[in-house]
Amino acid sequence: MQKALRLMNVRLDVAIRDITGKSGLAIIEAILRGNRDPYYLASLVDVRMKKSQEEIAQSLHGSWRQELLFELQASLDFYKHYQNALLACDQVIEQALRRSVPVESVSKPAEKKLSKHEKKPSKHTPAFDLSNLANQYFQTDLFAISGISYNTVLCLLTTLGKDIHKFSSAKSFASWLRLVPNNKISGGRIISHRTPSGKSYIASALRQAANSIGNQTNHELTPFFKRIAYKKGRVAAITATARKLAVIIWNMITKGEPYKKTQVKANSQRTKEAGLRQVQRRIEALDLSPDELMRLLSRYSLSPT
Repeated sequence: MQKALRLMNVRLDVAIRDITGKSGLAIIEAILRGNRDPYYLASLVDVRMKKSQEEIAQSLHGSWRQELLFELQASLDFYKHYQNALLACDQVIEQALRRSVPVESVSKPAEKKLSKHEKKPSKHTPAFDLSNLANQYFQTDLFAISGISYNTVLCLLTTLGKDIHKFSSAKSFASWLRLVPNNKISGGRIISHRTPSGKSYIASALRQAANSIGNQTNHELTPFFKRIAYKKGRVAAITATARKLAVIIWNMITKGEPYKKTQVKANSQRTKEAGLRQVQRRIEALDLSPDELMRLLSRYSLSPT
């Protein structure tokens, strides 16, 4: 659809970030119905749109050639066909997941309220109640972990399932996912700590979740991510955070524990305080004069008071 619109000189992708969203499809369908007035088309956008209708209308002046309108209609029909196919696929996945959920889990009432309201579904969210299914199957709410998406939990359900209980420890589970460095030690010294290569759908999903955590500012694992990224780079931070997520998920599922967000924050704060004490000891060991300390603080735009 975007190619046909560009050939018409209609820059809908500039006016609206997602042309297959609610506003974008409303404009495209109006064009195909014969409504070509840019200001009328701009009035169809959602009220939450940041750009003004005047700005959007400026991007909707086009040349309405019949062959391009035909291509746009065909592209829209293909898009709707694929969307219907995805809905049918979601129905099959839901039926398979419901057959795998134990009967006693279905009849067992949920011990805590799901955190579904905290997760905003996107256009790629499965078209069924995945939160309830995952809670019944795992007997814990994985969506309580901010940064874990619907696709991550769906990957755990369809790829791993109850096999996670076969791992005796969180470390063995993370090692199976190839998220733990394979340390080579000689003479008591680590000479190599390369993470093993290999494909794992779960590890890829956890890495994507870790990458999104690294882009957040107020996530409880963000300090850990930034600390590793400062030492070893962002790629190593993504792997380390994915390993931490794997450990958290293993403990939640195998032990039936809820996500302890406050404990994660407390551990991060303790690590920060330990780092501050180490910096303080190093500064004291250097025996800096007041002038040297002032120059050090001013170099990093810090105030000594």
